[in-house]
Amino acid sequence: MAHQDLALHFSVGSLDVIRRVAMLSVHTSPLAQPGTGDAGGLNVYVAEVARQLAARGTEVEIFTRATTGSLPPIVEMSPGVLVRHVTAGPFEGLGKNDLPGQLCAFAAGVMRAEAARPEGFYDVIHSHYWLSGQVGWLATDRWDVPLVHTMHTMARVKNLHLASDDTPEPPGREIGEVQVVQAADRLVANTALEARELVDLYAAAPAKVRVVPPGVDLDVFTPGSRKAARLGLGIPRDALMLLFVGRIQPLKGPDVLLRAAAELLRRRPDWRDRLVVGVLGGPSGTGLARPRQLEELAAELGIHDVVRFVPPVDRATLACWYRAADVVTVPSHNESFGLVAIEAQACGTPVVAAEVGGLPVAVGDAGLLVPTHRTDDWADAIEALLTDDARRDELGRRSVAHAAGFGWRATTDRLLEVYAEARRSRRRAEHFSFAGAGTLADVSSAVIP
Repeated sequence: MAHQDLALHFSVGSLDVIRRVAMLSVHTSPLAQPGTGDAGGLNVYVAEVARQLAARGTEVEIFTRATTGSLPPIVEMSPGVLVRHVTAGPFEGLGKNDLPGQLCAFAAGVMRAEAARPEGFYDVIHSHYWLSGQVGWLATDRWDVPLVHTMHTMARVKNLHLASDDTPEPPGREIGEVQVVQAADRLVANTALEARELVDLYAAAPAKVRVVPPGVDLDVFTPGSRKAARLGLGIPRDALMLLFVGRIQPLKGPDVLLRAAAELLRRRPDWRDRLVVGVLGGPSGTGLARPRQLEELAAELGIHDVVRFVPPVDRATLACWYRAADVVTVPSHNESFGLVAIEAQACGTPVVAAEVGGLPVAVGDAGLLVPTHRTDDWADAIEALLTDDARRDELGRRSVAHAAGFGWRATTDRLLEVYAEARRSRRRAEHFSFAGAGTLADVSSAVIP
């Protein structure tokens, strides 16, 4: 019996080393600028984890759909990280809801790339979002390697927390997500709440779910001078500045901030000369139907003179915007985590966020959580901070300490553990499945002569 145990140990022990990971990000490329279209936190997640994996000696190939002819088929994003652009449908004019019809073409491109590699080239597949999970489902069977999947957002969760003017996710997506949940060897959840949602709403096997919080780039998002940040961005030194960062769509709730700002000016008309409301991002998702809706709302509310609409910016500039703000608001109707919140906190800026999804984890005790999306409640929370310098300063200090526990290095370390665990679990299942054809001793003697 000892010989049999030893055989099993040696047959899986070498699987702890993850040499190569195939990442699937069908609908959006890690090379895209977050903040508009379909580019957001998922892009940041994939890019940061890939870089961290490569820094540890694990090569990464990211498969994404080609959306432009200006980029070559293969781009080295950073040393050890390749981005493969797979042709699947026209480069332009396809939204996320159009992509299920292109999954066959995308999968074919992924299979062709793998066929040019030696057998067993990839150790793990990590798919992101349900569209990628559908392709990963095929690849895991074809390549005989484990599938690790991160949902990022889930249709059933989004539909439970829809904004009043938003459109529900279609049933086809729900069905596809259930299939991915069943097919994956491991499911990565951003928070314990998301893990429970996978189990309760999708009947995921609890043994397959692992909680791995996302991270923040602690080298880019750092505390700094508010005065210098405002000088660089052309914002008055004595401004009372509120900031929203994200894609402009009902799910993210930017209208909540505008309505709260209008209420603040109703209460305190003397603030009009000082209030600045920054909105960084571009239209996305259902927001594409009316790309100027937020500008129209600002005019309707009579606050167009205090609102600055800014297109997405690079990360260094984004950090300046965070530092320039007195308060960063995250009024989303649902978030699996909330990278904007943790980035702002890493820069030392207090956050007021909706008490939904993963935001209580992202914000911790270093910010304010608002349990509703009512205008009065948001105006109350923001006013409380804008009128209390000492409290803002204290929350800023606590924010930096809180964000320090969410670096991408820690995220990647945990993911490597999940990858290795998925490989061991899959090999054990194959081992005992094969053993069922004979005896465990027969299998042992085949592994160790």
